[in-house]
Amino acid sequence: MNILISMPNIEWWKLLLEFYLIFIIVFVALKLIFSNSRLLNLSIIFIFLYVLKEVAYKINLNASFNILDFIVQWYPIMMLVIMGPDLRRMIEMFWRKDSKENQITMGNEESRKEIVDAVFYLAERKMGALITIEKHNTLDHFADRAIMMHSDISKELLINIFIPNSPLHDGAVIVRGNEILCAGAYFILSEREVSDKTMGSRHRAALGISEISDGLTIVVSEETGNVSIAIEGILLRMNDPDKLMEYLSMFMR
Repeated sequence: MNILISMPNIEWWKLLLEFYLIFIIVFVALKLIFSNSRLLNLSIIFIFLYVLKEVAYKINLNASFNILDFIVQWYPIMMLVIMGPDLRRMIEMFWRKDSKENQITMGNEESRKEIVDAVFYLAERKMGALITIEKHNTLDHFADRAIMMHSDISKELLINIFIPNSPLHDGAVIVRGNEILCAGAYFILSEREVSDKTMGSRHRAALGISEISDGLTIVVSEETGNVSIAIEGILLRMNDPDKLMEYLSMFMR
């Protein structure tokens, strides 16, 4: 009798555990998908193709169904091949974010002023620059491949890093709190087309890191001297020092 009474309880806990595991899997998958615009676009295409396949099956379009069914079966593998490097970095940032979130320290007003002064000094002389300010998502996996500095932020140091033909001028500076974490960092370029043809690889690198992290990146064009910021996959022109300071103040508070 006791065995018969306990069996429904066991089945109940199995269902609860199964629901919990499915919830975790779906939550992690959706968080990864929505954190990267390219992965989101590929996922939308997959859903569209799957719906088309079902429609073709319902109205007996056999040739179309067979073609779409073949594509849908192999599409996830194609996604893994295309997004492999990005997925690895997204997973790294996903697991590192929580450990850093509660101990985040943003730069103070003096640090912001040093960054703005350096950026517009470089812009006036058309010296290209790429400066990424870290927030919640850690950029350690990019910094590990760069030149570690752990230096106080100063206009003079930033200018010297981006002097043309210097060893570090082509890479990015990563700022964490009130220090320059590293210089000479290289990011994955965004596949998104930029409308302005004067924008080159620095702007695509800025967009690329903004698509997979919550940091803010400042770009100085060496062709035009224009200053832009990239955040959450959006590129904004920022040729006014006061306007840039306002954005940094909101971002780094």
